[in-house]
Amino acid sequence: MPDIPPIAAPPLAKSQPSFGKRYRTVIKLIGVGILILLLLIPLGMITGVLSDRLQRRNEAVSDITSSWGKEQCVIGPVMGIPYQYRFKTIKEVAGADGKLEKREVEDTAVATAYFLPEMLNVNGDAETQKLKRGIYEAAVFRAQVKLSGKFASPDFGALKIDLKDVQWKDAFVTIAVSDLRGTRQGLVLDWGGTKRPLLPGSQVPGYTTGATATLGDSKPISAPVEFSIPIDFNGSEGIYFAPFGVQNEATLKSNWPDPAFRGAFLPAERNVRQDGFDAKWKVSYYGRDYPQSWTSRSGNERFTTQSVSQSVFGAQFLSLLDSYRYVERSIKYGVLFLVLVFTTFFLFEVTARQKIHPFQYLMVGAALCLFYLLLLSISEFVGFSFAYLIAAAASTILITWYCRYFLGGGVRTLIIGAGLAGVYTFLYITLRQQDYALLMGAIALFILLGVVMYVTRKIDWYARDSAA
Repeated sequence: MPDIPPIAAPPLAKSQPSFGKRYRTVIKLIGVGILILLLLIPLGMITGVLSDRLQRRNEAVSDITSSWGKEQCVIGPVMGIPYQYRFKTIKEVAGADGKLEKREVEDTAVATAYFLPEMLNVNGDAETQKLKRGIYEAAVFRAQVKLSGKFASPDFGALKIDLKDVQWKDAFVTIAVSDLRGTRQGLVLDWGGTKRPLLPGSQVPGYTTGATATLGDSKPISAPVEFSIPIDFNGSEGIYFAPFGVQNEATLKSNWPDPAFRGAFLPAERNVRQDGFDAKWKVSYYGRDYPQSWTSRSGNERFTTQSVSQSVFGAQFLSLLDSYRYVERSIKYGVLFLVLVFTTFFLFEVTARQKIHPFQYLMVGAALCLFYLLLLSISEFVGFSFAYLIAAAASTILITWYCRYFLGGGVRTLIIGAGLAGVYTFLYITLRQQDYALLMGAIALFILLGVVMYVTRKIDWYARDSAA
């Protein structure tokens, strides 16, 4: 019987790698992205802590300033002269038969004519200091301000007022000041060489806080009168003045090294130094919306508190960025830190076949988040720069020490440590550069993206997963 050759068995089909092995790089990348999103939760919690501490600081500052003196706005002086005017009205009068009849009769009332000074000079010297309440502090000042200038002879003809109706004996000069609780001594008006006390209460239309002096002279004001009002008061945050004169000149000096000039007009001259500043304003009445004279009768509503507030100018004694604002800005870069460090770890896994567990990613991310909490807590007791140095050094040392154990030491650990030190240094410089922060951040991101693209330019991602 002839031999029958055996039938060859069909070749076995090659086993296909699992989905996880085929797309391990993509899965790892997605996992890293999810970890970054999860770490946004502690960053958000730190932001909440920052908001709470900032609110407590604001409450402490408000408590200090409410006792010392708040923001000061000096408005005035204004000269007011009452006058009598006649008007027709309908009244019920008794007729010949005793019945009430409505008739048009002439009646009289008293209104006030207001006049602003022709020349107004303001000379102020604000000596600042810091008061503490617990761990919080507030910038306050003691200001010595002198208002001086000249009132022209009142022009009642322009207001259509008959001189015989003017009540000269009731004329007054008044000023408005935001907070007179910090006044250190009695206010006195020098009116043409005669001293007159200023009593509490402002008669500037729309304002109640201030002081008023009655002139008490029945003689008409037929010639220009020079005046001066020295004011010595406490305040905080800032000091402002209103340009009530036809020509206004204001000079303000202080030992505050970081002023912010606010209001409708900027100084014509300024000199900001490390030990303080000097500023000088020159303002004419063309830059405001209210007239030089008006009356309290209806139809003269151009002088309002809103129009006055829109014309004030002065200086603010608050730092543009305190430690809380710096911390708030630095937290906005938290996601960037996470992305940079996790991207470096991911590149180590791709290029050096270094295995890093998700738990190790998570621990490093937690240390990066803890940096901001350290920065916030330390900056409440020391300056922001020193607090930043301590928090950055602690975070860098902790992460570098931890990476030494799963990266195997050597060059990769040094890259992480040097990279963190460089990024923290760059962040500090960016925080200090208020005007160029966005530009510097955009350039840095562009450079870092270029580095990542250069390192991964020759990697065949599909071939890498297939080989694995």
